Amino acid sequence: MLGYQPFSVLKTYMERARAFVFAAEEDFGIVPVEAQACGVPVIAYGKGGVPETVVEKETGIFFQEQTVASLIKAVNEFEKIKHSFDSQKIAKHAAQFNELIFKEKMLHFVQNHV
Repeated sequence: MLGYQPFSVLKTYMERARAFVFAAEEDFGIVPVEAQACGVPVIAYGKGGVPETVVEKETGIFFQEQTVASLIKAVNEFEKIKHSFDSQKIAKHAAQFNELIFKEKMLHFVQNHV
């Protein structure tokens, strides 16, 4: 709708969002992690890599089918519990996916399993 926007504009929109809807199925899905880094809960299709990066009812809500009805149900559930989400805890959760921690975990794994 807005066309291309620089990262700073996207970040501003993300930081002001009540939630971020992610309806795709991807192996990892960096955008839900970026939303969480902004302290924003994620309403996501619960397949692919998202269940590894979003914690149900702590950092987001899952819907199980890529249908309008399933998404509406998840949004309604989110609206009922939206005040239970803590933006600082959500951002802290996302921090575990930063590049430095990833490298440290990978090095530890290689050193202990090769």
